[in-house]
Amino acid sequence: MAAPQEFDPDLAISHKYPDTSHSYTERDAALYALGIGVCASNAVDSDDLKYVYHENGQNHIEVLPTYAAILAQKSFEGGINIPGLEYDRRLLLHGQQYIELYKPFPSSCNVQNKVCLAGLHDKGKAAILEYETKTYDKETGDLLCMNRMTVYLRGAGGFSKSSKPFSYSNYPTNQVSTVKIPESKPFSVFEDHTRPSQALLYRLSGDYNPLHSDPLFAKVAGFSQPILHGLCTLGFAVRAVIKCICKGDADIIKGISGRFLLHVYPGETLVTEMWLQGLRVIYRTKVKERNQAVLSGYVDLRGLTSSL
Repeated sequence: MAAPQEFDPDLAISHKYPDTSHSYTERDAALYALGIGVCASNAVDSDDLKYVYHENGQNHIEVLPTYAAILAQKSFEGGINIPGLEYDRRLLLHGQQYIELYKPFPSSCNVQNKVCLAGLHDKGKAAILEYETKTYDKETGDLLCMNRMTVYLRGAGGFSKSSKPFSYSNYPTNQVSTVKIPESKPFSVFEDHTRPSQALLYRLSGDYNPLHSDPLFAKVAGFSQPILHGLCTLGFAVRAVIKCICKGDADIIKGISGRFLLHVYPGETLVTEMWLQGLRVIYRTKVKERNQAVLSGYVDLRGLTSSL
């Protein structure tokens, strides 16, 4: 569906998005953890159990760093809204996600999101949007995290008013750019299994897009069955980094970048390869059954454990 001629990209860029507030509880954090595979293969894994259980009470559980994406996503529960730009939600693709982490997340918290359109690009057959979301602890005012999300709206391009395609971005593109996968042997490799019901469990964290649950909707979108959320795959990959590189200490993660390359079907096996380059972990996740790369990116660390 082509973008309407009256769409004005300059007005869209200047649009002010309202701040949004919401709260999450330790139950929400635990449900998210289960949604990205925590304790699925070993219910007493010490690296995983702390995200769903604590001996001193549920209000002491830890929160995974990729929960940052869920916090940002709460501002888009009504869909991606850019004034004047029409698109078919079945043709929306989540392209990239970049996260900066400033403080460990409390087990429960009231948060406030500040959102802005950080980038808008006309690619002819598609429009590319980049949203920046800063999430604050509403009680203390502390900045907890920042997300930058890139989405592709297929069929919504062609809105440029000159021969040169419209392109605007207010932040460096290298933060979510394609990483170069080393040719050397990976420093570590981790294999994990998604369940056939993985998308149905993950969606309970707030992403109810029927692409991940409705067989007919998925077929219209071009898939043989509902697919796994890209952010769920990212959660699996970062869990692999936490286990293999961080030795279970997620607090040393300060930045996460992921580029979604291909869909994952619930029930497939994810193999994450990791290369350590200083304080940066380059990773690539493949679907074992199809031997295809589905995600790549990097995780930046504050430091390394002495055992490495």
